[in-house]
Amino acid sequence: MLQVARAASGRVEPSRYDRALAELGFADGASGPPVVDGPDAEPSGTDGEERPGAVKAAARARVSGGVRLYAPGARLVSTRQVAGVVEAVGHTVAARGIGCVYGDTGLGKTVAVEQALHLLPARVPVWRAVVGVRPGLPQVRAALCEALGLPSGSLTHRAGPADQALAEALAEPGVLFLDDAQRLSPPVLDYLRQLWDSPGCAAALVLCGAGSERALARAAAMRSRVLTWHQVSRLDTQDVPRTLGLFHPVWEDADPADLVRADEQTARGNFRTWAKITSHVCAARGRDPGAGGLDRDAIDQACARLGPYP
Repeated sequence: MLQVARAASGRVEPSRYDRALAELGFADGASGPPVVDGPDAEPSGTDGEERPGAVKAAARARVSGGVRLYAPGARLVSTRQVAGVVEAVGHTVAARGIGCVYGDTGLGKTVAVEQALHLLPARVPVWRAVVGVRPGLPQVRAALCEALGLPSGSLTHRAGPADQALAEALAEPGVLFLDDAQRLSPPVLDYLRQLWDSPGCAAALVLCGAGSERALARAAAMRSRVLTWHQVSRLDTQDVPRTLGLFHPVWEDADPADLVRADEQTARGNFRTWAKITSHVCAARGRDPGAGGLDRDAIDQACARLGPYP
């Protein structure tokens, strides 16, 4: 099972997150969601004993939504960037507004949003819609119906009934997460805007993706309704050694100066790139278990495996 490692600089103040949700009744303020780097609750049976199947299902849920760590033993790390997304999404959900999480590829946007959604109280529905590349309105309508548990087969080709059913479903407080929002055309974004303008809509909408802010910029009506814009930044170079030590045990004994150098020359604060470097380092050590400490040459060889486009 994946574990969540804690970075001291990324801790979310539970009271701030709690209060935002409590304003609209999502939490009671005293027993709200855990902090972003707090321990997960372990699923158990009615008799209090742990259920291995339930634990495995929870583990699968933890890695859904674009998380690919590449190396056995890797852990999700609660960085400052993750903490910022958690607070931004928490405010958007509490206000039942529209939020956009954007930034360069490989920075962990989807992972951070999934962590934020994981922290919501269990009674808050989370709907995840999956869209293809440059989807048309019928495809988006079908994806929304599927995410909301509506009979998409009978509604997809009937715009009026489908729109009515979607509007009724979105009258329930909850949050719709739509990743890769940069794929959406202005007409599709305007369709989403119309759904959120429907009387009685009580749901929040979280859009995420590299370039999603530019897609929204081309849909003026939708752009003007975005409550929260949050840009995910790269890892700070000075935080790389500590973060990598939490990410995977293979980095625990590495020289911080070597990690900083590799970040400046190759990874440039991109967490996905560091995950790939970690994979190659682990593979090399697996081929030579008797090798000594992780030196600069070994790190350089792993970086070289990434080719000209790390």
